[in-house]
Amino acid sequence: MLKVELHAHTSDDPVDDIPHSTHQLIDYAAQLGYDALAITLHERQLDVCPFTSYAADRGVTLIRGIERTIEGRHVLLLNFSPATEALQTFDDLAQLKSRESGVVIAPHPYFPIGASLREMMDRHAHLFDAVEYNAMFTSALNFNRRAERWARAHNKPIVGNGDVHRLRQLGSTYSLI
Repeated sequence: MLKVELHAHTSDDPVDDIPHSTHQLIDYAAQLGYDALAITLHERQLDVCPFTSYAADRGVTLIRGIERTIEGRHVLLLNFSPATEALQTFDDLAQLKSRESGVVIAPHPYFPIGASLREMMDRHAHLFDAVEYNAMFTSALNFNRRAERWARAHNKPIVGNGDVHRLRQLGSTYSLI
């Protein structure tokens, strides 16, 4: 069984002010027993090559990723080429998926933020390979419940992610594969 985080940001992020470096994220992931880690900066794909051996020395495999805004909505794209940085529309994403193999995840799809996918989930269901169960929830307030129902109805797997903007978030929700 592998412990993975598929939605994490670092200080390399061009949009959000993230206090931890890629090295710090890798170190903390290793300390928490993670086997794999996707670094998904907003709008830019981090070149993980300079960090690959550092992570491997700590038992962590890095996954290339990006949290791209497409038609105003966030989408996680894993193991695609840097062509993801040019995507503007869901039609562009469909074309990319026809040329490359990678994984498309719907992050925080029903959270009350403008960048959540919401109605785009149904409109573009064929593009999503998985749905995120996001770490930001409580027993009283959990926007993941609707995502769970959508995933079941569309026969899509759910992946637990922390949407890590602060190191303390890592380990709160994750996937075991």
